[in-house]
Amino acid sequence: MWGVIGAVLLLMWLLGFFAFHVTVGFIHILLVLAVICILYHFVAGRSATA
Repeated sequence: MWGVIGAVLLLMWLLGFFAFHVTVGFIHILLVLAVICILYHFVAGRSATA
C-alpha cells in the first residue's frame, strides 16, 4: 500500500513539475512524501499490516 501511495505521489510530482508548473514548494513536498512512502514500504516489508 505504501508503495502505491509513493508511486502516485511521485507521478503527481512529475506531472506537476513538467506539465502544470505549479508552485515549487508544493511539488517538492510531494516528492519528499513520495520518497518517504517508498522507503517505508521497503523498510517495513511484508511484515507490516494495513
